[in-house]
Amino acid sequence: MSLACSRSLFFMVFIAGALALGVSYHLEYVVGLKPCGLCLLQRVCLALLTAVCLAASVQGPGRFGSFLYWLLGLLCSLGGTVTAWRQVVLQSDPEHQLSACLPDLVASTPWLCFLQRIFKGTADCTEISWTLFDLSIPEWSLLFFVAMTILGGYQLLRLAWIRCQRPLSGESSHRLLAGD
Repeated sequence: MSLACSRSLFFMVFIAGALALGVSYHLEYVVGLKPCGLCLLQRVCLALLTAVCLAASVQGPGRFGSFLYWLLGLLCSLGGTVTAWRQVVLQSDPEHQLSACLPDLVASTPWLCFLQRIFKGTADCTEISWTLFDLSIPEWSLLFFVAMTILGGYQLLRLAWIRCQRPLSGESSHRLLAGD
C-alpha cells in the first residue's frame, strides 16, 4: 500500500466525518433538535473517528502506523455502530421499558450506571423528530458507522494479508516475469 493511497483514504474518511459532524451541529443549533444521550455518544465516536483520520492523513504513516490508525478508527466506528443500533432498536419499539439503574449499582460504580442508563434509553431517545428519505437520524448514523466499520475492517485485513505475503528471507517480494 502506497503512502498516497493511505493518506487519501484517511483524508476522505476525515472529510466524511467532518461533514457528518457539521450536519449534526446544524440540526442541533439551526434546526433546533435537542440530542439525547445516545446521540451525544454517537457524536463522540464520530469526533474520535474524525480526529484519528485527520492525524493519520497529516502524519502519513507507514504500514504499522496505518494498521494502528485503522484499528483505532475501527474501534471508534464499532462504538458508534453499537450506540446507533441501540437507538434504532429503541425507536422501532416505542413501548420499550425505559428503566433506571439499580440502587446498588449507583453506589458502587456511577459511570457504569450512567452507561447502563444511556443504553437503556430515555424518552427522548425513542422519539423520531426528523427524517430524510424515511430514515431517521440514528438510522443514517448507523449506515455511516457500518460503512466506516467495513472500510476499517477491510483495510486491516488488507494490511495483515500484505504482511503475511512478505518473504521471510532477504529475497525480493516482487515475482519475476515469465519472460525474464
